[in-house]
Amino acid sequence: MSTTSTRTRSTTTAAGRGTAPPLPADLEQVLRRMRLPYLRTAAPEVLATAKAQRWDPAEVLRVLLDEEVRGRDEATRAMRRKAAGLPAGKTFASWREQDSSIPAPTQSALAALEWVHRAENLAISGPSGTGKTHFGLS
Repeated sequence: MSTTSTRTRSTTTAAGRGTAPPLPADLEQVLRRMRLPYLRTAAPEVLATAKAQRWDPAEVLRVLLDEEVRGRDEATRAMRRKAAGLPAGKTFASWREQDSSIPAPTQSALAALEWVHRAENLAISGPSGTGKTHFGLS
């Protein structure tokens, strides 16, 4: 049976974690010693799913390592944002385009971040309360 790289693991809630058998104690200890907390958390559910769906061992490893990378990236972003002292929750998802005086096409062009790939600078100016910080942090 072949697997594809498009396979995704469903997110499990805290209540749903009780369905998968726990990891053996020795494996749990090794994962703790290697400092792989996100892999350790995801492993019981991933292993149960992999066993039920007969995943290729390489696919199991890929999913577990992807989960560790995702968790570390998320924690790093949170740590850096906290260290910078920037306001929390300023994302494009929470940006209200209709409340801004910036023209919609300009907002879309800036949000696409093409200017970043071209190594161009961005200077945002305007009166207070117009969303400069929110847009910049997004």
